[in-house]
Amino acid sequence: MSTRTEGRSEGRTWKGSGLKFAGLGHYFPRHQRRHDTEVTISGRTYPPEAAAELGVRSLHVADEDETLEFMAVQAAQAALADAGREAGEADLVILANWTDRQWIPEIAPGVAHRLGADKALAFDVCGACTGFVHGVQTAASMLTAHPGWQRAVVVAADRFTRRARPGTRGQLVFGDAAGAVVLEKGDPDDPSGLLDSVLDCDATEADTVAARAPEGWLRPRPELIDLAVGSSLRVADNVLSRNELKTSDIDWLVPHPGNNAIHAGVRDGLDLDPAKFLTNFATRGNTGCASIPIALSEFTGSGLLKGGDLVLSTAVGSGWYYGGLLYRL
Repeated sequence: MSTRTEGRSEGRTWKGSGLKFAGLGHYFPRHQRRHDTEVTISGRTYPPEAAAELGVRSLHVADEDETLEFMAVQAAQAALADAGREAGEADLVILANWTDRQWIPEIAPGVAHRLGADKALAFDVCGACTGFVHGVQTAASMLTAHPGWQRAVVVAADRFTRRARPGTRGQLVFGDAAGAVVLEKGDPDDPSGLLDSVLDCDATEADTVAARAPEGWLRPRPELIDLAVGSSLRVADNVLSRNELKTSDIDWLVPHPGNNAIHAGVRDGLDLDPAKFLTNFATRGNTGCASIPIALSEFTGSGLLKGGDLVLSTAVGSGWYYGGLLYRL
């Protein structure tokens, strides 16, 4: 594993920057497929026991008219409304996505135009399932570098169901969704906001998960679970140590969810109270890079996540990328 970011003593990359999540939003496709009865997908029939073993009771499947751009716009509009901002106030629009990549144009400019953020710099990032971390860290860097810029809309959207290889159990795990945040500059003395971010890459493990042309179906190697657990623990340890924190100091771990085995490995490795491990994996599935922002939006909306909560979010993805965010809501 690369150790470029490990052991840095300064930590707290964004503390005092005034950067905070001013608004949260999400979009779930209209069709929610339930797994509590027998379900047939791509010609294969799965009993409810199969889904129960994987831990996904339901997930969302986008219709043809629910394009990636459409989902991203819905989530971004919700985040802007939550922040009390108009799209024209955005200086930057970043779209994280890996399931619907295209040559040109990038998708983010279309999202910005449909939002009404025509003056914003708009571009795509990838990073597979670490895309949201990548997008937030990039936005934070650019907002800090441009004194005149005030806010960014960071959207993460994936149609993961289209990347499930027919006949595999991934069809019971991969879901579609979009999540968004409005990241903006505020009072640097405000104790809430974005505190730290890390993102690293171990290129020697780049092919542990791949999705290649022409089908684009996900093909993981058997060592994926061990690598995902180890990388997640590495990120958590790095962020916590950089910020002189213990696992018990955080209120919530809101990670990118992979599967039940990865979740168990991370909880055990961190010696984390299971009640602090928060995902919507059981009802939404693994939604790729959208996983973290949809959970933040959904659980803040329900009142489970509250202002002042200290949250750590970790993510891993093909590349091999691993990263995380530390923030106070």
